[in-house]
Amino acid sequence: MTMVSDIILKPLTRRDYPALESLLLAEELPVEGVAEHLVNFIGLFRGGKLIGAVGLEIYGAAALLRSLVVTGSEQGKGYGKQLYRAIIDKAREAGVGEIYLLTETAERFFAARGFRKIPREQADPAVQQSVEFRSACPASAVCMVYVG
Repeated sequence: MTMVSDIILKPLTRRDYPALESLLLAEELPVEGVAEHLVNFIGLFRGGKLIGAVGLEIYGAAALLRSLVVTGSEQGKGYGKQLYRAIIDKAREAGVGEIYLLTETAERFFAARGFRKIPREQADPAVQQSVEFRSACPASAVCMVYVG
């Protein structure tokens, strides 16, 4: 658990799922498949309220980064960067060597952190079977990969 002022970064639990679902829906992100991978989600809390989150779907040495999100009123304060660093650390601890993502709005954010754009069909086959790849994210979403 990391604490900076009144900000707490910690793993999410089933008890946190309703708040996570509300946050994702409010920011127009897909919720399909999130509950099944909740064990690999990290939440950012202020005063006990979930204001940001990020997660992974882990498929052996590859993973899909899910739902890096900060509530609208808290954006621009560096919380997305904190969440990003925390999930990269979690991926490394889990032995993940390649992290994939699909995005319609955050290509520049991830490109600045070492992700590169690739055709969807070049993603790890197990990651391509995820609900996000198969149906939750539109075909217009950019596919990116980070190898670390």
